Amino acid sequence: MFRQEEVEAIAAALGDTVYGLTGSEIGHMLAICRMGDPTPEITKRHRIHNALAADQNSRGNRRGILAFMRNAMKPERHLGRPERFETMRANLNTALAFAGLAFDAGGNLHTVEAAATIGEAERRANELREGLTRRGVHPDVLRFCKAELVADNYFHAVLEAVKSVATKMRDRTGLSDDGAVLVDRVLSGEPPILAINPLTTDSHRSEQKGFANLVRGAFGMFRNVTAHEARILWEMKREDAEDLFSLLSLIHRRLDAASMPPRT
Repeated sequence: MFRQEEVEAIAAALGDTVYGLTGSEIGHMLAICRMGDPTPEITKRHRIHNALAADQNSRGNRRGILAFMRNAMKPERHLGRPERFETMRANLNTALAFAGLAFDAGGNLHTVEAAATIGEAERRANELREGLTRRGVHPDVLRFCKAELVADNYFHAVLEAVKSVATKMRDRTGLSDDGAVLVDRVLSGEPPILAINPLTTDSHRSEQKGFANLVRGAFGMFRNVTAHEARILWEMKREDAEDLFSLLSLIHRRLDAASMPPRT
């Protein structure tokens, strides 16, 4: 049986707003796996969670959840969208870290050595959180210092924190884009949708351009890395994670203070 928090993490990975399954895909896969759909009208992640939890409770085992994940991770379902497959795979592997399971690049589920004990993961998460608190890191970044994200290494915590930058830009602008396209639409242009200064001098405009390049670089470094390299090939030390969190904190603070220039 998967623990409750593991089922929640699995559902969150599969029901991610940007990279998760669509509503029709969820219904189709539940039918294929002969699973009930007790709450089809609610948000995707909660719909998946309720279906998976009900099935596990009914069966008394996790076979239905395993079947659902295997169907969701069939590579042919993601043709033309490798970034969705790889992001979903990374998120699922994080959710499965303590269960000793992982999906490989071919969409196959394997038994692996459990990443860490719960106590060890919590200790590492607390140490990271304490160090970042001393640095005065933005609260929207601190939210990603979770045990399940730092169980094997700090890569996933930083990856999720980078995603939070995109979420903030979408929330502030109402756009639905992602990655470099989102950065270009929000921080570039004449004028940009969000400006980090008055844009009245050449220095102001250079700073705005540099900030856009900084955010674009953060996205390019982390948002797309799982489409090119297996996560295990990029080991990250705590010191590197702390420095990157500080950088993301700067980005969050500048976005919080940014204004929306009038557009003519």
